Amino acid sequence: MKNRIHCFDADEFANKDAVEIASLIANKEVQSHEVVAATIERAKQVEPHIHAIVTDRFDAALEESKQPQEGFFSGVPLFFKDMVAVQGLSTYYGSEAFANAKPATKSDACVQQFMAQGFVNMGMSSMPEFGFTCSTEFLGSQEDTRNPWNTNYSVGGSSGGAAALVAAGVVPIAHAADGGGSIRIPAACCGLVGLKPSRDRLLYSELIKTQVVKISTDGVLTRSVRDTARFYAEAEKYYQNKKLPPMGLVNTPNQKKLRIGVISVGLKGTQLGSVMAQELQKTMAQLESLGHEVVPIDMPFEDQAMDDFINLWAMSGYVTANLGKLAFGKHYLPKKLTNVTRGLADHYKKSVFKTPFFVSRLKKTSRTYNKMMLESKFDLLLSPTLSHTTPQIGHLAMDLSFEDLFPKVTQWACFTPFANATGAPSISLPMGYDQKNNTPIGMLLWGNLGEDKLLLEVALQIEEAFPWRKITNSIS
Repeated sequence: MKNRIHCFDADEFANKDAVEIASLIANKEVQSHEVVAATIERAKQVEPHIHAIVTDRFDAALEESKQPQEGFFSGVPLFFKDMVAVQGLSTYYGSEAFANAKPATKSDACVQQFMAQGFVNMGMSSMPEFGFTCSTEFLGSQEDTRNPWNTNYSVGGSSGGAAALVAAGVVPIAHAADGGGSIRIPAACCGLVGLKPSRDRLLYSELIKTQVVKISTDGVLTRSVRDTARFYAEAEKYYQNKKLPPMGLVNTPNQKKLRIGVISVGLKGTQLGSVMAQELQKTMAQLESLGHEVVPIDMPFEDQAMDDFINLWAMSGYVTANLGKLAFGKHYLPKKLTNVTRGLADHYKKSVFKTPFFVSRLKKTSRTYNKMMLESKFDLLLSPTLSHTTPQIGHLAMDLSFEDLFPKVTQWACFTPFANATGAPSISLPMGYDQKNNTPIGMLLWGNLGEDKLLLEVALQIEEAFPWRKITNSIS
């Protein structure tokens, strides 16, 4: 047996990624319960500042960590996003409409796929109501989730709590989910790696299974590419979709020269903020220095695509507002819904007659995108993850009217939804930095359907050549 390191403390834990922690546990250099104890200590240090935990199960996790389940990540702690069913815990979906929610009697399939890897569940992380907006802010008694880099700023959303906990060093990896950018947006805001995998790559939660167009998928937020790569390799051992190319363990950086199309203007002429534009130019130069061909192109989607996506969001808002008791049970309290959900419901009522048309168009986007990528001979596309730098808390406040809030949402998140519509993979990498406000900036790589492996290989290449900035403040 190797010599054990000294007792794991919270600061030491905060600087290690999940693969390293898993290796330390496997080699008996540290025990899982020491890691979990350090997680709890770190959570208690930072939670009063970031407000990212909805429900904790610290005592149960500490007990379970004495004999953790087998798997590559045996004994490694993580949080689940507050939108999946985890046996024994209530799911609130970020909404006061679920204040009376009962504990789940069975975990969703995606949760089982996670837990089969040996993770120790620490609890549930915060999200805005139903993930309908992209900043993790709230009404009522719940505190807004704040960015560990600068707590005056948004953490993004909707997987905001997961991103805050990983960025703050509470856990090295966290469950997240993405229906329009909800993994990649908080990754960009918090300096993390955020992959939205190809459609059907992972098993679904019961909520996602009900979607008319499968725009959502689960995934993870991490601080290193190798953590994301290892998670998908292990997830594939539990379930592999035979219709998609296998990923295996991606542990070798890309060595091929790639042709990369660069998008710098969003739909409806959305222009980049000055800092974002500068960071995009820097990223293009970095990719060229790695030998890739970088080609500026126009946005490959028509403006109608954003309208269709908003209508699909709105349909979800309508179902939630008007049919929620059928879907969620009698404990559901629709009168507690926010302006966001009600506004989406009202928007859908005005466009309900368009439903068969926008659903049909969205279902065709996968073929259209695949054809464009093949005909143009692009291996990947590049854009910023977001149109401008991370806003302050309040810019996307939940007490704004729908008419004021939603145009801000769609303007800021004008690049991420298209990978959800096409089902193709997309990854946000923390390649930029806003010096003035001390907040990270994400750059978005888009792949073709099933090409998750290539995205991770390129991400490894970039991470090796241009290591990203580490968090520069110290929350205590």
